[in-house]
Amino acid sequence: MKLLKEIQEKAFKRAEKYEKEYLEQDQKLVELKQKALKEGSFYREPEPKLAFIIRIRGIVGVPPKPRKILQLLRLRRIYSGVFIRLNKSSLRMLHFIDPYVTWGYPDVETVRALIYKRGHARVNHQRKIIDSNEMIYDKLKKYDIICMEDLVHEIYTVGKNFKHANSFLWAFKLKPPVGGFSTVKKSFVNKGEHGNREQYINTLAKKMI
Repeated sequence: MKLLKEIQEKAFKRAEKYEKEYLEQDQKLVELKQKALKEGSFYREPEPKLAFIIRIRGIVGVPPKPRKILQLLRLRRIYSGVFIRLNKSSLRMLHFIDPYVTWGYPDVETVRALIYKRGHARVNHQRKIIDSNEMIYDKLKKYDIICMEDLVHEIYTVGKNFKHANSFLWAFKLKPPVGGFSTVKKSFVNKGEHGNREQYINTLAKKMI
């Protein structure tokens, strides 16, 4: 009981700290954009570090290489989703699987909603619903991740222990969006569904949670 109380107290304090951090980041972004506007220039936001990928096509007709990459990313079923760190290697993989997935840059609200509402953990190679901070503490305490908000923060900020936090999470099982997809054979930029939809992944993900 003492340990449980300590975890709850730490979790509450960290949640407050992270919320303040997110608000400060948003405020700083607004200020930088306003400053650039006053100076007659354009503010270029930093390159995204995090992507959320959703598989939108089945296995029929998938060539061996894209199939292997989908398996590597744990996207074994249609409507499954995962977070990935964006770098040269992962962008190359996304290029190969582009016709079978849609992806983009999730905001903190989307990351939080996915983990709280659809989050399952990998425990002894089994899929377990994340129903307590104690489960997180037990598996990730050595990485100083002890509660849900720590997990959200580590994923959203792509922290130094992102790999361990992401491995702890089972691939998300999402529901089909109401009305389905318009056409999965066309890219998002061509009024279809697959490929990079940048910030619009947030709208789609929330429909599928």
